[in-house]
Amino acid sequence: MRPNHHQFEAFAYVVREGSFSAAATRLGVTQSTITQHIANLEKGVGTLLLLRGRDGVELTPTGQDFYDLADRMIALSAEVAERLEGFNAMKEGRLKIIGNAPQPALKIIARFQRRFPDIRVDFGLYDWTTAKSMISNRLADVGLITDAPDHEHWEKIHIESARYMIYCRGDHPFAKRVKISLAELEQETVIVPEKGSLTRRLLDRACERYDISLNRVATMTTFPLMCEAVLQGIGVALFLQNSSLIKNNLCEIDIEEMPEARDTSLIATKDRTRLKLVSEFINAAIE
Repeated sequence: MRPNHHQFEAFAYVVREGSFSAAATRLGVTQSTITQHIANLEKGVGTLLLLRGRDGVELTPTGQDFYDLADRMIALSAEVAERLEGFNAMKEGRLKIIGNAPQPALKIIARFQRRFPDIRVDFGLYDWTTAKSMISNRLADVGLITDAPDHEHWEKIHIESARYMIYCRGDHPFAKRVKISLAELEQETVIVPEKGSLTRRLLDRACERYDISLNRVATMTTFPLMCEAVLQGIGVALFLQNSSLIKNNLCEIDIEEMPEARDTSLIATKDRTRLKLVSEFINAAIE
């Protein structure tokens, strides 16, 4: 039996949603229907496409190849449906947005939702390595990524540029400084994002280049948490300008060894930019 559209659709949504139950909810069918579609698809292909585990599903190598095709098919199907409906389908729908920093993604999402309040937007914050991989593997509709690479299958739209800064409390000895060297932080507790982040990669590169050792590094998972840690007096933090709206009693200081501005871009696969939902989100980003 040859695989059919429903089997590919079920497969694509299991991967995108992360579980059989979530895919069933998204498609408005029972979980047993999804399970049957996947089983029949794997039977037709002749090998496993998904590995089921306690933490969700994982693609096999063959599954990854098939998922790329399945997701392209879903994107094309959605484009056809939009055209048949005369592009008036903005009363319902769902966008999956990812980013490696909350700003400017949240500002764009706010503008988009003021225009289209009935569209559901799911936003996930990931480290730079994971966010880049999710776009490559078609696990999100749009990404807001700093230092995003060029790719022949992606649209890449510049959103903003920002430098890395040191953030400290207003009563810290560094508070009135305009610029600081990383070498001056060797005895400070430096708060940074988790490993896999672009911040850690660039910080490690700068320290290696200038032979600087940061002896006390504290890892935090989110930018608001990093800001709160600074305000609580745990240490100083290093992250991009405008990464958080928390500004009260925080001072920004330029870093001598990291003067370059980093570009944040909107990334989406070219086939998805033809979808009305995605194109309207892009419009909100570039207005």
